[in-house]
Amino acid sequence: MAQQGGYRKPNNPAPVSGPGALSQRTDGNATQSATYMAGLPYGQGQQNYDNQVAAPMAGNPVPKMEMPTPLTAPTTLPSEPITAGIDRGAGPGLEAMGTLPNNAFTITEVFRNLIAYDPSGDAELIYRQLVDEGY
Repeated sequence: MAQQGGYRKPNNPAPVSGPGALSQRTDGNATQSATYMAGLPYGQGQQNYDNQVAAPMAGNPVPKMEMPTPLTAPTTLPSEPITAGIDRGAGPGLEAMGTLPNNAFTITEVFRNLIAYDPSGDAELIYRQLVDEGY
């Protein structure tokens, strides 16, 4: 009969990372193993598993990021005025930016979206009041 409960030795390399200089990786290896997903419709679980085995999954790769230009670096556009992009001074104004989308919500839209997440019903009362007042 299989042992139930009690201490179970962690796989590799450590169950919890230590602090500071004692820290170590706790994810074992850098790649994920294929796992069968139970509960999917007939045939999809096996298909999913076969897809994982066919193309090995990466671990958690760190995306390569370019370092931003430091503030002390020389300018890359020496002929452009410092006031370019604003409606003051030399250079093109805001029209050079083109039309930017306005993704701001009105207060009425905010309360309409909150209704589904407010069990007290206060958001709906405020929303109805805003609609009645023409906001």
